[in-house]
Amino acid sequence: MKHTINILGAFILLLMFAVSCADDSIDSILVDKPETVAELEYLNDYDALKSYIDRDANPNFKLGAGVTVSDYIQKGSYYRWINENFDMVTAGNAMKYGSVVGDNGAMNFGSVVQFVGAAKEAGIEIYGHTLLWHAQQNKKYLALLMADKEIESDDSEQETVLKISTPNANANVWDWQLNYTLPQALTSGTEYTLKMRAMASSSMTVAFWRFDGAATNYGPDFGVGETWTDVSITFTPTINATTLQFNFGTFGGDLSFDDIVLTAAGSDENLVENGTFDVDDLTGWAKPGWHGYTFMVSKVAAGPNVWWTQLLKNNDVESDDVTSYYSTEPATGGPHASTIEEGVGVDGSRAIVVRSGDDPVNDWDTQFFVKSSKVLPANAKFRFSMKYRAEKPATGSSQAHFNPGEYQHYDFIGQLNFTTEWKTIEASGIVSTAQAGGDKGMMTIAFNLAILKEANTYYFDDISWEIEESGNKMPQTEEEIADTLTYALTNWISGMMNATDGYVKHWDVVNEPISGADTDGDGFYDLWSKDNVSETDATNNFYWADYLGDDYVRLAVKLARQYGPADMKLFVNDYNLESDWDDNHKLKSLIHWIERWESDGETVIDGIGTQMHISYYMDPAIQASKEAHIISMLELLAETGKLVRITELDMGIVDETGKTLKTNELTEAHHKLMSDYYKFIVDKYIEIIPASQRAGITLWCPIDSPASSSWRGGEPTGLWSQNTKRKHTYAGFADGLAGK
Repeated sequence: MKHTINILGAFILLLMFAVSCADDSIDSILVDKPETVAELEYLNDYDALKSYIDRDANPNFKLGAGVTVSDYIQKGSYYRWINENFDMVTAGNAMKYGSVVGDNGAMNFGSVVQFVGAAKEAGIEIYGHTLLWHAQQNKKYLALLMADKEIESDDSEQETVLKISTPNANANVWDWQLNYTLPQALTSGTEYTLKMRAMASSSMTVAFWRFDGAATNYGPDFGVGETWTDVSITFTPTINATTLQFNFGTFGGDLSFDDIVLTAAGSDENLVENGTFDVDDLTGWAKPGWHGYTFMVSKVAAGPNVWWTQLLKNNDVESDDVTSYYSTEPATGGPHASTIEEGVGVDGSRAIVVRSGDDPVNDWDTQFFVKSSKVLPANAKFRFSMKYRAEKPATGSSQAHFNPGEYQHYDFIGQLNFTTEWKTIEASGIVSTAQAGGDKGMMTIAFNLAILKEANTYYFDDISWEIEESGNKMPQTEEEIADTLTYALTNWISGMMNATDGYVKHWDVVNEPISGADTDGDGFYDLWSKDNVSETDATNNFYWADYLGDDYVRLAVKLARQYGPADMKLFVNDYNLESDWDDNHKLKSLIHWIERWESDGETVIDGIGTQMHISYYMDPAIQASKEAHIISMLELLAETGKLVRITELDMGIVDETGKTLKTNELTEAHHKLMSDYYKFIVDKYIEIIPASQRAGITLWCPIDSPASSSWRGGEPTGLWSQNTKRKHTYAGFADGLAGK
């Protein structure tokens, strides 16, 4: 009470002093307003942000805000402030797959239902974000769906084989030799194929020869692993051979043969009798009398379950996917993605076409590469088949590479004997240490095609390259995985459409599909894949295209239209579409992909969303380039005729040194530059995008980002400050909407 009396007394004295001075007034003792407060007072004259939209000129325009759903559904001051200023809201995370789908696949749409209810009550629309993305997926659940299948194994099962036991390894391959006298001689110049299964106590190589009593044809050799290996050899003898010779003199241990089949081209007749060794009869088999090893029909365990995994995509060459196929050609260099052409394949279908030039220096000046989806280590068992022909007869060799062009060994599956008619090569065996480049492994078969001193055209079709795997668990096939993921995607999209009950009419059907790299050389950026990202991204994200192909977008569109409202609009949304460093090439690539997806006559994508997480640059040259490419982005988008929405607009500022400034570092001049930039963007959007295509703009960060945020933490991203006070950027954005 004592302090109150003292203060009151001082106030009375002050009034007395003021009255006693006729020339004085109370104004003379008031302090000036802080300059920053005075400069922001004009913002009080502005109305709610959405009031500046000319609805007649922009009938489809929706002004949106990115919101935190947990705050919005409380229906407090945040809810009222958002509803006052915006037509539409976008959930930051609540409508994404990873926020809804649990580790066991159970889906919890509780927050989504509350969000829809709150927006509906306020008469605010929702922009759905997002039905399909590679990030924020429940990868644990998706991996569970794709896990290897348990299979039963009967280790007691046995089979009869030809078993060879040698006491030691010798110096020369011919020091151990097993001969088979054929019931009828081979015909010189006829192509033959030898197929068999083989297994050895340790990995080794068998030299395969033919003999007519006077002369010998040598090779090719074939490798044998420690589990059953499928062997396939194609050869054309230059003698009328009467005897097959198997040479293994440098090997000591047990070697087994089974299921031997020898056929002439165009014939199914097996020229080896009792090749299954089901009968204990070794007629025709003999060794030189001085060779001290044993051979007999014997029973061995059948071994673990085995299966073959396909290493290539687009095996029948009927789609546009050239992920597995590359070429070097004189006209284009390379390696580049191979060219697939219509009407030149087997039965008039499609085929890969490679053209060589005149007067090559080396056989490898033109090459065709077949690339595996995984690295094959030494001793990996493989089998390969391919149909091939050429405009002019020629003979080409094969090589083992790591990536296309990374040579490792001069031979892999032998030669291709091209004719003008379709032929088939079949080969199998194990990858040798030399072919694998030691411990590095190999991924690519290279075929040398510059084998004539004149130009030639080569065709390839129906290509298969498989690796043998074994165990008590078997991987699902590509078809099984695709079916399983389609089931999961159907559950997700139908569940979301049921939860939103037709209220959400605009969706990012697919988010961020386009990478920033063109690995196949087609002139457009590829879709994202685990093969074109960092190891960390590959671990954390789930790339649907790796399992469903580029049709995954078509599938998402199909399911959304099947389960969603009839008047729903579907957008493909991406970032860096305004990029100046590649002259808007990401947008050009996205437009290309959309045209490709829609080429089926069924898929319809209504709009394109551009995120625009941008910055104002204090360097005038950089800023001019950024603005020019925003204009060119909008022009390209307008030309598509599709709806155009800026889906996630926010802004930072970068000084002349390249430093990104934080909110507490900004001057009034910085704020005003950002305000002008917002106005520029809104002006250009309305100027360039036709009214019928203007789907609207969403502010991703209406309020400045807090320092603790993982998204542009501490940056001046909003039109409002942290305490929801309007900033100069509010005026710039509002003036842009109003056309001032």
